[in-house]
Amino acid sequence: MIETLLPGAAAVVEAFGDPAEAALYPQEHEQVKLAVDRRVREFATVRHCARRALAQLGVPPAPILSDEHGAPRWPEGIVGSMTHTHGYRAAAVAQATDLATLGMDAEPHEPLPAEILAMVGLPDELRHLEDLAVGTPAVYWDRLLFSAKEAVYKAWYPLTGAWLDFEEASIRFTPGTFFARLLVPGPVLAGTRLTGFAGRWKVEEGFVFAAVSVPAVEAAA
Repeated sequence: MIETLLPGAAAVVEAFGDPAEAALYPQEHEQVKLAVDRRVREFATVRHCARRALAQLGVPPAPILSDEHGAPRWPEGIVGSMTHTHGYRAAAVAQATDLATLGMDAEPHEPLPAEILAMVGLPDELRHLEDLAVGTPAVYWDRLLFSAKEAVYKAWYPLTGAWLDFEEASIRFTPGTFFARLLVPGPVLAGTRLTGFAGRWKVEEGFVFAAVSVPAVEAAA
């Protein structure tokens, strides 16, 4: 489902459960040895998806470990993103010569708890969501805002190695697309500083999906 939000250069594999063949390498298991069983299953399945996606790019299977911030460490020359929520897991990868970065997120299509929205949404974003809800009340725009900001962070982090707080990007939605305007200096690609990230979104089968991708300089030339 989420593959339609990403360019053709991205290999995407998704799962709607936790297959028995989703196993962890010992190094991966070490990273979740104290986690609850549900977290271990999610961790294993999303890496199973990632290895299958990497295989589409000709990359042999290997451990996919998390760094100190929980982000996956991809093989050299690969960019990627993972997401998991109740009933859905997915991974997307691409050659770094095709995409400079990508980020994606899936969430259940249900209201975002008010206390979370208060942390995530800027005042102008909350007004924007109110306007959107008048025209399209069937979409839980608060949940979509959270998902879009998660996707933006996942695209930002590989370029910067730094945290991006929720209040450091302001998002505007249009039908099927969104733009996240950075409120802090963005990363520099080929001498040009990014001022924001363009993304795509959709609601399908009880989930909201958001994805961001930035073409590599070589691919965009």
